Amino acid sequence: MRGRFITFEGGEGVGKSTQVGRAAAWLRTSGREVVVTREPGGTPRSERLRELLLERSPEPMPPSCELLLMFAARATHVANLVEPALTRGAWVLCDRFTDASHAYQGGGRGIAQSHIDALAKLAHPGLTPDLTVLLDAPVALGLRRAGARQAPATDRFEAERLEFFERVRDVYLERAKLEPERIRIVDAAGTIDEVEAAVRSALGPLLT
Repeated sequence: MRGRFITFEGGEGVGKSTQVGRAAAWLRTSGREVVVTREPGGTPRSERLRELLLERSPEPMPPSCELLLMFAARATHVANLVEPALTRGAWVLCDRFTDASHAYQGGGRGIAQSHIDALAKLAHPGLTPDLTVLLDAPVALGLRRAGARQAPATDRFEAERLEFFERVRDVYLERAKLEPERIRIVDAAGTIDEVEAAVRSALGPLLT
C-alpha cells in the first residue's frame, strides 16, 4: 500500500520543525514507517542547493533564479527520497513543499503563480500532498519567536522585511481557502502542546 505524504507549511517562527518531529513520533507509535524530511533539502544534492539558496552574498539573486533553484532541489528530492518512500508504504512528513513556493516566491517575490504551477508539473507530476498542515500565527509573533531562538539573521530569507512575510502569510491563507479539504489551518499561536493536539486532530482522518 502506498504511503501518505504530509506537508507542514507556515511562516517564520510557527514551530514547523517541532511539530513535524512530534507528529512523526506519534505516528511511529502505531508501527508506521515515518520519513521526516525538509525543503529545500532532504537529499545530499538538495542540501547543497539549499546552501546556495540561503547564503547571503554580494551578488544579488534574481527571483527567477531563486525559484528555479527551489524546483531543482525539489525535483531531485521527490525522485530520490519522497517517491521511493511512498512507494514502499512509508509516511513522509515534509517541512515545506510547493505551497511554500507559491507563498515565498509567488507572494513574497511577486512571481506569477502560473509559472510556479508549470514548474510543479515538471518537478513532481501527479504528486500532491494527502494533507497539508498550515501552522498559522500573526507575522509579528512568529518573527519574535524566531528571533528569540537564533542569532541575528544569517540567511537571505531571515533578513527580509516584515512586509515580505505578511505577503507570504496572505498567500498561504488564500491557498487554504481554495483547498480546504487538503490544507488544514492550525492556530500556531498557542502552546506547543496545544498546537500538537490540533495537528493530531488534523491527521486523525488519515489513520482510519
